[in-house]
Amino acid sequence: MDWKGVMSAITTSFDNTGGVDHRFLAAHCRWLLTNGCSGIVALGSLGEGATLAYPEKIAVLETCVGAAGGRAPVVAAIAGLATDETVRLAKAAQDIGCDGLMVLPPYVYRGSWDEMKAHVAAIFRATPLSCMLYNNPVAYGTDLLPNQIAELAAEHENLDAVKESSADVRRVSALRALLQDRLKILVGVDDAIVEGIAAGAVGWIAGLANAMPRESVCLFHLANAGERRKAFEIYRWFLPLLRMDTVPKFVQLIKLAQEECGVGSARVRAPRLELTGEEKIQALGTIRTALKSRPEGIGSIGRPER
Repeated sequence: MDWKGVMSAITTSFDNTGGVDHRFLAAHCRWLLTNGCSGIVALGSLGEGATLAYPEKIAVLETCVGAAGGRAPVVAAIAGLATDETVRLAKAAQDIGCDGLMVLPPYVYRGSWDEMKAHVAAIFRATPLSCMLYNNPVAYGTDLLPNQIAELAAEHENLDAVKESSADVRRVSALRALLQDRLKILVGVDDAIVEGIAAGAVGWIAGLANAMPRESVCLFHLANAGERRKAFEIYRWFLPLLRMDTVPKFVQLIKLAQEECGVGSARVRAPRLELTGEEKIQALGTIRTALKSRPEGIGSIGRPER
């Protein structure tokens, strides 16, 4: 598959009983693609994958693949506590029809490099699917360094991309210097996208795209085309929202933005709780200010149709 463009790290929608709302999830997938997203990444951190039981993960992937209908790739985030568990999920994702895998280090255990290497290598070997390695030391405590990523790339032909979420744009430059074009580099931190593209990233695994996909796509394409002035005008407007992707309650904030935009619900799964009180008031102020001041001509089209 081709790792490029704005791929939405899709949220998992829940109904009022706490179960996955598959009807809305399918509609949301179709709406994101209609608004220009180049792919769907399911079961990631923003998708609350760690709170989903294995059968729920399978069902989410089936819904996303069915909704995409071959229009764009669907990528399964592969993460878990045990290597056997992640290998099983990777194989299931292939059987369901996913186009690629986003491979994470194991939850909780922060092992040595040889342990982390063995874990992700087992997932790469589990299927022939194209893989994107996810480096997020802030969230997972495991920092996959450029030379280690280069080592993995040399040993695994189906490692085709890396999602760089260290928030250090110098990592993009370091990976390019080591690997040239061997791996596609995608930015995984919303408020570093313009800087990441300038350093050589070709894609964005985007969070706020769940609420504002067309705005995200517009920003990406302007930055990618070197339209610096126009890109920065949108970036300056968008930054207060994009920064919501970089804090501990990013899931709650992005789902609240969806609800305010009329394209989803703020419901989250425990242990997360919806925002309340002053925290919610401040977040709503930021979202509503952005909606009132949105630049003309970049608003998303329509609403998810069930």
